[in-house]
Amino acid sequence: MVRILLAMRGGLLRGALRYVLSAEPDIDVVAECDAVSNAIDRVRGGEPDVTVLELDLLNDGDAGLDARRAAQEAHAELPDTKVLVLVDPRRPRFGSQIAATPPTIGFLAQSAPPDRVVDAIRRLVRGERVVDADLLAAAMTSTVPLTTGELRVLKVAAQGLSVKDIAANLSLSPGTVRNHLTRILAKTGAQNRIEAIHIARTSGWI
Repeated sequence: MVRILLAMRGGLLRGALRYVLSAEPDIDVVAECDAVSNAIDRVRGGEPDVTVLELDLLNDGDAGLDARRAAQEAHAELPDTKVLVLVDPRRPRFGSQIAATPPTIGFLAQSAPPDRVVDAIRRLVRGERVVDADLLAAAMTSTVPLTTGELRVLKVAAQGLSVKDIAANLSLSPGTVRNHLTRILAKTGAQNRIEAIHIARTSGWI
């Protein structure tokens, strides 16, 4: 029996995945959590064989965190479990890096159908490499007009902070933050910061 930990935000996706996995005779969802710290505690307790991890759960604090680095950090913190990372195909800058990860870490698009999630889990348990071809293709063909620095500024700005507070949060000068915001508006075609944040979120950039 393959024991599964779902480390994902609550909601429809996690509920649907739990339902699908629980219906498999060789898979048992033993725990669920919506924070990486809780996942670490569960793994240390020896519960799961595979942790299904939502990438955004891991990198909420860093707009520039790519999938390989996120997965490696997860594996460093969860060394005794295999990790299946669910990634939004629209997320920038991960396609060229995921193939270099060890076979204990797999990648699958969040939009993958249930049978592919089940298959990916079984392949990980067998020691096979799991890299979603559709996810990789989407990553390689997608373009993001904003730089890493601009994405960092925009993600912090999405918290409703002032230019001064954004600057303090990112250890930048207020002038640098204003320059970033000006370039963000120009590149996205947004009329204001709120619209730029909406565009970035809808596009999966932050």
